[in-house]
Amino acid sequence: MSASPIFVGIDVSQQELVIAQHPHVTAWTVANDTRGIEQLVDRVRDLAPVLIVLEATGGLEIAAFASLTEAQLPVQVVNPTRVRGFATAVGSQAKTDTIDAQLLADFAQAIRPQLRPHNDPATLELQALVTRRRQILDMIAAEEHRLQRSHRSMQPDIRAHIAWLRQRVKGLDDDISRTIRSQPLWRAKQDLLMSVKGVGPAVSAALIAHLPELGSLTHKKIATLVGVAPFNRDSGKSHGKRTIRAGRSTIRSALYMAALVATRYNPAIRTFYGRLRTAGKPPKVALTACLHKLLIVLNAIVRDNVTWRPTLDN
Repeated sequence: MSASPIFVGIDVSQQELVIAQHPHVTAWTVANDTRGIEQLVDRVRDLAPVLIVLEATGGLEIAAFASLTEAQLPVQVVNPTRVRGFATAVGSQAKTDTIDAQLLADFAQAIRPQLRPHNDPATLELQALVTRRRQILDMIAAEEHRLQRSHRSMQPDIRAHIAWLRQRVKGLDDDISRTIRSQPLWRAKQDLLMSVKGVGPAVSAALIAHLPELGSLTHKKIATLVGVAPFNRDSGKSHGKRTIRAGRSTIRSALYMAALVATRYNPAIRTFYGRLRTAGKPPKVALTACLHKLLIVLNAIVRDNVTWRPTLDN
């Protein structure tokens, strides 16, 4: 009789990685650093698992994921919302690192999330650059907020820091542009994306880095993946408001800014937005609809490998 297939769950924190298996055995721990991750890869490789699952934890999982990927192990990063839903379904209420790791292993065995193609080193580098750019923009926003409330003696220092951070954004923009232009397929894809008014270098870079599925999925699937497909909230005679949820928040944020610009400078999106507002839709609802429409347009032009034309929006 053959041994049961093994599924591995890894709970990630800043200091350590807790590893559990299905079928259940005693969980074990390694440090979340270079040496610890090397130990993780060696031990998990010996297990020959069917699937390894980690939760997305704001970037803390990246080093372990990259090393497992380089070792050609079947690893997948999953949305924490899915795992929480699974925990609720199986009645798991307690929460410790060990319990969370075991839950991830059980989730991997029960749900078996589909493996996506792993990113190559160039894509991982581009993702890191785009992520760092977003982090620095967040720092600038935080410093500008502090500036408004700081004592005047501190304001010169804060202004100097903001100026330095803005220079770093410019430097990262140059690095991102150079990275994209070094790859013929990315360069062609960016040219297609930027043919749509409202989509600039930053938004197109985010799409290339964090939405490689663009152009390869149906409109409905790409909208669901990003999290801009409205879900019904109906039960019996009760009809709730349709809402968007889950998906890739990084892409939604980038597209939100693009849609905001497009409502002013893209004739098709501007007309669509105006029609929704005239029909009585609140500004935020109308803008979300424009975001959804813009994503569909971008998906179509990448799929068909054609630059944007207004007729694509019809």
